[in-house]
Amino acid sequence: MSRFTLPRDLYHGKGSLEALKTLSGKRAIVVVGGGSMRRFGFLDKVETYLREAGMEVELFEGVEPDPSVETVLRGAEVMRRFQPDWIVSIGGGSPIDAAKAMWAFYEYPDVTFESLCIPFNFPTLRTKARFCAIPSTSGTATEVTAFSVITDYAKGVKYPLADFNITPDVAIVDPDLAETMPKKLTAHTGMDAMTHAVEAYVSTLHCDYTDPLALHAIEMVSEFLVSSFNGNMEARASMHNAQCLAGMAFSNALLGIVHSMAHKTGAAYSGGHIVHGCANAMYLPKVIAFNSKNAEAAKRYAEIAARLGLEPSAKALIRHIRELNAKLEIPTCIRDYEGGIINEQEFLEKLPKVAELAVGDACTGSNPRSITPAEMERLLKACYYDTEVDF
Repeated sequence: MSRFTLPRDLYHGKGSLEALKTLSGKRAIVVVGGGSMRRFGFLDKVETYLREAGMEVELFEGVEPDPSVETVLRGAEVMRRFQPDWIVSIGGGSPIDAAKAMWAFYEYPDVTFESLCIPFNFPTLRTKARFCAIPSTSGTATEVTAFSVITDYAKGVKYPLADFNITPDVAIVDPDLAETMPKKLTAHTGMDAMTHAVEAYVSTLHCDYTDPLALHAIEMVSEFLVSSFNGNMEARASMHNAQCLAGMAFSNALLGIVHSMAHKTGAAYSGGHIVHGCANAMYLPKVIAFNSKNAEAAKRYAEIAARLGLEPSAKALIRHIRELNAKLEIPTCIRDYEGGIINEQEFLEKLPKVAELAVGDACTGSNPRSITPAEMERLLKACYYDTEVDF
């Protein structure tokens, strides 16, 4: 038996933020990130609409990019004090991911982070609150997914939390919010969406319900991302929808080793973080080459290429992804990331451990080709140096 889970309600289109007025409850906590939502006036609108719905409102601001376990625990403590029956999170993937994890600790104060890291091991939520997610970026699709990514900085490891319990009850996909994205963020989140859709389409858990969503998302990203990057706001609105479709696909089909690698390299090095969407964009061509040694995966990559009007082959899809990256000013490899902030010696020293962690990541199990730690080391080296994957 398989399962397909989405939010109960999804409001979309310009001005759909007003749907907050329809929520029914007594108290809402709003979880938000670094300040752009306040700066552009969206946070004020959220507070106003929730108060119009008759709710008392509390804010939890300042969720950092790649949110930490400590931030999650701090937010849960505020929730336990305020006792909201709605958790509303607005912003990029980070505040929404953090709010999902806070939700578990709010309803179950004695739960451990270690137990939540076990895939599909959350306790039953909605004993105290329901969840509304409002994305401002066009990539993570966390507003419709059963996933959250939280970083343990003491270990330098990102942990993907996975459970259908944390699929939001309500998603509001309003393109007005996406218009505020800077250019680089548009590129990185857009390629995150592309990776979600491609990995979902070739996942071992893909099905008739996820395939159309993944394929249409890939078509839309291919058509609209570069224009969105260059400031076309109609294309930006289309990308906001495309990333949401990709999220619906991967939340139910799951992902693959592009994400395993991005999770485990993201916070591993002292030179700085490798931004998630950029990591996905750099790693995706290498993983397609690796996975295409599997006949079924090669067939499905060829189907994607054909759908895009390309020669029906994995190689044509790889060329297409690399061309997109070039137009989006995304580097081809880790060595060139942000001018070379990831030191080669540190990368090589940490390679065995990072490879081991990546193989053990929750996303590896649904990758179409199995991988050993030794193969993962070779694949990560190919991603560092931009060398050919022929194994």
